[in-house]
Amino acid sequence: MTEEVTIAVQDVQKNFKVYYDKGNMLKERILFPNRNRFERREVLRGISFQCCRGEAVGLIGRNGCGKSTILKLLSRILRPNGGNITVNGRVSSLLELGAGFHMDMTGRENIYINASIFGLKKKEIHQRMDEIIRFSELGEYMDNPVRTYSSGMYMRLAFSVAINVDADILLVDEILAVGDVNFQQKCFDKLKEIKEMGTTIVIVSHSMEQLYEICDRLIWIDGGRIRADGDVRQTSQAYLAEMQAER
Repeated sequence: MTEEVTIAVQDVQKNFKVYYDKGNMLKERILFPNRNRFERREVLRGISFQCCRGEAVGLIGRNGCGKSTILKLLSRILRPNGGNITVNGRVSSLLELGAGFHMDMTGRENIYINASIFGLKKKEIHQRMDEIIRFSELGEYMDNPVRTYSSGMYMRLAFSVAINVDADILLVDEILAVGDVNFQQKCFDKLKEIKEMGTTIVIVSHSMEQLYEICDRLIWIDGGRIRADGDVRQTSQAYLAEMQAER
């Protein structure tokens, strides 16, 4: 039986305009046209890969190599300048700490907002509310404004929502680096559980221990291209050896 492909990335390119000194007002742009000069910075230079149902794939590479950009493209926050991306199923994401939270609203209110963004209806959110609160361990803080939360509490709330929306694909970007060790382990146990249930996971992390624990394979991004895509141990050892040689 052929494996079900949930993510297909084909020859994807992404670049950004980097302005040298951009004028903010129309008058400045007319009087000082040279201030609007920019260069196009290529972040992804034609990458291709696939992920299957129930597979966990880790993205590794130097800061700025394009890992987070890939996740934003998969979640449709960004659009590619070239190539094609096909995503089959509901996507849940943990890309930036506190993203999507309304600081003056309570944790409970933010659960409704975040879960609705992922596609759940109010009735479905209400049915999952107790489990989201239980997993987050934030019961006594649920009716406090989110602006009073620590970074670890942000992570608990965001993760608890993301894993309870019955997503087909979960995208995780370094958010699990915050919080206490016990809750991090609880998160990874939950990731393994939803992976067994068929969720595709794409995770960015600089912690090889975390990637060893959850991933089936690693994709090494280098200079906007895929340097290697394969076995977790072999790919990570090749990457770490190069980083050590550069140091």
